[in-house]
Amino acid sequence: MADPRELYTVEEDLAAELVALTGDGDGPALLHVLRGFIDAGGAGELTGEHLVDRFETRRLVTFDIDQLLDYRARRPAMIFDVSRWRDYDEPQLVVDLAHDAEGTAFLLMHGLEPDVQWERFAAAVRQLVERFSVPLTVGVNGIPMGVPHTRPLGVTTHGTRPELVAAPGWFGTVQVPASVGAMLEYRLGRWGHDAVGVAVHVPHYLAQAGFPPAAMVALERVEQMTGLALDSDTLEPAAREALEAVERQVIASDEVAAVVRALEEQYDTLSRTLGRTSLLGEAVDLPTADEIGAEFERFLAQQHGPDGV
Repeated sequence: MADPRELYTVEEDLAAELVALTGDGDGPALLHVLRGFIDAGGAGELTGEHLVDRFETRRLVTFDIDQLLDYRARRPAMIFDVSRWRDYDEPQLVVDLAHDAEGTAFLLMHGLEPDVQWERFAAAVRQLVERFSVPLTVGVNGIPMGVPHTRPLGVTTHGTRPELVAAPGWFGTVQVPASVGAMLEYRLGRWGHDAVGVAVHVPHYLAQAGFPPAAMVALERVEQMTGLALDSDTLEPAAREALEAVERQVIASDEVAAVVRALEEQYDTLSRTLGRTSLLGEAVDLPTADEIGAEFERFLAQQHGPDGV
């Protein structure tokens, strides 16, 4: 493996300031919200946007994205304006230093999930975790689930030690495609570092759009795990507005309303059986996510006139 140190640069003045701030004790928690894998409802992406918008951030680490990104697989967007290229959405993968509402420092790693050199990237993150005495690394994303938006959003938490996870999740043993975030948690555990993940259960018919309630739930869980004050309550107006918009769509479509009722029945049955041997309630024949999404698209199309307004 090539030297992981050649994969990133550190703002040394800020690094020295951070080390002086933490002294010989634990350093800041590291939160990571990388774009590129499953993130239903944009739970991770919205969480990252909230943190960047809400708290002042300073760039601590910049990864060499040219070594990590497959540009032909994920072509960055550009803006063409009449006769010139006016803008380029430059991809990045960075770690910022921020302070929460009470002045406690934390690190936020955000940007694009690496396409290549995963092991080298994980080794680079390990170096940063050890250099800045990070006590806990936390990942956030959303996963699509057959649950209704009218019930509290569930959360699956996982970690490198059982003590880091509050309660067992809904899943047993399953095989899933890997992500950098999951692999990073796995590797950090093998290297003796604490790491956890927060996966919010997002209704599968809302998985493709930004769903602020998912980010709000994710932030609340991160606050519980880290003790950070991340102002999750400031997302409440956006979360309420999103739920109201979905409810209007449900009311306007009998077919969608029937789907939601079926999901409610299944959810309530599952809730009643959680303490029993089987965690699954009575099976319900439900439309697929594509079928539900198509119904919502038909509904939205009916809301526009012939001129698209």
